[in-house]
Amino acid sequence: MSVYTYSGINDKGKKVAGTVEAENEKTARAKLRKSNVFPTTLTVGGSMGSPKIGLTSHIDFNKFLQRVKLQDVTLMTRQLATLLSAHIPLVDAMQAMSEQVANEKLRTIISEMRQKVVEGSKLSDAMEQHPKIFNNMFVSMVNAGENSGALDIVLARLADFMESQNRIRSRVIGAMIYPIIMGVVGVLLMTVLLTFMVPKMTAIFKGQKMTLPLPTQVLIFVSDTFSNYWYLFVVAAAAAIYFLQKWFKTPAGREYRDKMLLKFPLFGNLTRMVAISRFSRTLATLLASGVPMLTAMDIVKNVIGNVIIRKSVEATRDSVKEGESIAEPLKRSGQFPPLVTHMISIGEKTGSLEKMLERVSDTYDSQVDTSVSTMLSLLEPILIMTMGGAITFVVVSILLPILQMGDLGSLGK
Repeated sequence: MSVYTYSGINDKGKKVAGTVEAENEKTARAKLRKSNVFPTTLTVGGSMGSPKIGLTSHIDFNKFLQRVKLQDVTLMTRQLATLLSAHIPLVDAMQAMSEQVANEKLRTIISEMRQKVVEGSKLSDAMEQHPKIFNNMFVSMVNAGENSGALDIVLARLADFMESQNRIRSRVIGAMIYPIIMGVVGVLLMTVLLTFMVPKMTAIFKGQKMTLPLPTQVLIFVSDTFSNYWYLFVVAAAAAIYFLQKWFKTPAGREYRDKMLLKFPLFGNLTRMVAISRFSRTLATLLASGVPMLTAMDIVKNVIGNVIIRKSVEATRDSVKEGESIAEPLKRSGQFPPLVTHMISIGEKTGSLEKMLERVSDTYDSQVDTSVSTMLSLLEPILIMTMGGAITFVVVSILLPILQMGDLGSLGK
């Protein structure tokens, strides 16, 4: 175990220094993080065991394959906001972050951005060089924060926004896991029944000179078709998925898909609420950070996934450019509920648009939770009844000829 000498900044913004014992540098940084210390320097000061002499080198392939997740960027943004609010200079704060972040790829990016800042570039300009990590909205807000002298506040708002969006996405993904698992299990179960179990049972009936009941005939036809031509189903499904994906990448296909998605039972309403919540939260965050309205509208339309709602926002942006309010063109689009347009209209008239947009987002976040719970409560019995009905059909189709054979046997006696 080695002894590391460190100097850094604690969570109160004070400079601290000392030593920490750890097996390696990564463990040492982890120990310091748990103690709320952001190390700016960390060097090996000694060893608790016998030193090993030799030359070793390795290539860290994980560094090249590692992906920067939204949670990593959110945590970095929150920590950077904390350091800046403690009046730590930006360059020193970025130095601390470059040594603090656990993600190797993000750590390298922060180091590159710090070097740009040292050379005289703005932080927003440095971030703009990494569009896959920092999107247009992120860069615009940071730029507004730099221009207004409130970068720490803007970064804190950004962290709040990203945490909120991550919560919504986690809720929706979490809601879809159970139905997907149930659907996959049901498909696998029916595949095993139709491919292996049913042919063995129905082979007994085929040798009998008797008229089989209609359900049994249907079951035998489906089982034989699936057993003999299963590869055609696989090819057809793969081809359908491939061509649908290609078509959905075209403007017409994407628009048709999003239009149908908004009309789809249960999921359509949930999709609309998520889009409205994202629209409201993003616009409120941008306006509160000092981003001009037209610029904010340009950014907002790009964070909305649904093409239909995005076109409504684009039309609203054009109307605002010509001097209209936000509420009226949103109302004309028919994509935003009256509650939303009414609250936005009140916010515009009272000069508290940002607060009203935040309230709209909070309201729809709550409705997303309720809708997800309702959807799960409906999907669970529907899936169970569907699987139960399919299995019941198979069992009844097999039992009917057996009972019929028994009746014929008793009549023969």
